[in-house]
Amino acid sequence: MKDDLEIFIEEKKATSPEFAKDFEEGYLNFKIGVILRQAREELGITQSDVAEKLNTTKSVISRMENHADDIRLSKLRKYAKALGKSLKLEIR
Repeated sequence: MKDDLEIFIEEKKATSPEFAKDFEEGYLNFKIGVILRQAREELGITQSDVAEKLNTTKSVISRMENHADDIRLSKLRKYAKALGKSLKLEIR
């Protein structure tokens, strides 16, 4: 059963192509940040640990995880490598 928010989003997407595009893009950015954070937390690594491996600051890592807008593919690869993982990109 859908909640009020899900219903609102579906209705808004159906009536506004611009909203639909912006929503999907925003959701994808949010999802990327969540994936980064989850991968880091599963390994028990802090943002500071990742920042040190990438020769950057904790605030940069925080921004990557919380505001993944316009994040470069090269940064995603480096982040994954810092966790001892690889990046897999898929087009559907």
